[in-house]
Amino acid sequence: MSKLLIIANTPSTNTQALRDAVVDGAQSAEISPIVLSPFDANAEHVLQAQAIIIGTTENFAYMSGALKDFFERIYYPCLEQKQGLSMALYVKAGNDGQGAKSSVERITTGLRWKHVQSPLILSGDYKPEFAKDCYELGAGMAEGMKMGIF
Repeated sequence: MSKLLIIANTPSTNTQALRDAVVDGAQSAEISPIVLSPFDANAEHVLQAQAIIIGTTENFAYMSGALKDFFERIYYPCLEQKQGLSMALYVKAGNDGQGAKSSVERITTGLRWKHVQSPLILSGDYKPEFAKDCYELGAGMAEGMKMGIF
């Protein structure tokens, strides 16, 4: 069975709702994702994944500290073995989200992971359409896996 890994920093009810929408989208395509916080995920989870969706908050124009910790722990164990891993990113940003997006892209470029969807940046105060966008992100990733695109 295809393994979709969802790593999401969820410090608030709004960010939990976004993660849940991504999960619901993936499940709509009959994929049962593995859903973990950045602190609970490790290199073994990544090594077993066929694709990954990363969710982060924007903190000080950077990714969350939790996500940075995750990358620091998995970088070298996964560097050679997971090149080309299909990935998607969403950022819940109080500002424009570009710093968080760029910081994740620098690390995932170093890992040689492949963005299969454009990063989704959800800027400003929480809006209900953010959950719809996250649902579509999860559904798109899962459909791509199901169809064997990645």
